[in-house]
Amino acid sequence: MKKTTTSIYDILGISSATVCLVHCLIFPLLTILPLGLSHNPFIDLFFAVIGLFAIFKIINNSNLLVASILIVSMSLIWISVLSELFLDIHLDLIFIGGTGMIIGHLLNYKSHMKQNH
Repeated sequence: MKKTTTSIYDILGISSATVCLVHCLIFPLLTILPLGLSHNPFIDLFFAVIGLFAIFKIINNSNLLVASILIVSMSLIWISVLSELFLDIHLDLIFIGGTGMIIGHLLNYKSHMKQNH
């Protein structure tokens, strides 16, 4: 049961990190169009909270490499999100953190699949 639960959190982490990364890459292009869209940093905060939740559930059952990748990636995301919320400074650390989150969750998911077979 625990392996299935961890797998679900990996899938949640992979999907939320991918959607967040796509949002961060595509949204600046959409603001060029005259649609009246503006960036809302609370969307980034929402994705960061989902990622943090998934990491807390996964980190105890993962190896040191995966845990390190996830913690460093989440730290980069939170630094970027909080600097945008409070200082109105956009840092590109969120792209590195999002990519690291996807990699960390994929590695964790693959290691759990190897254990099941």
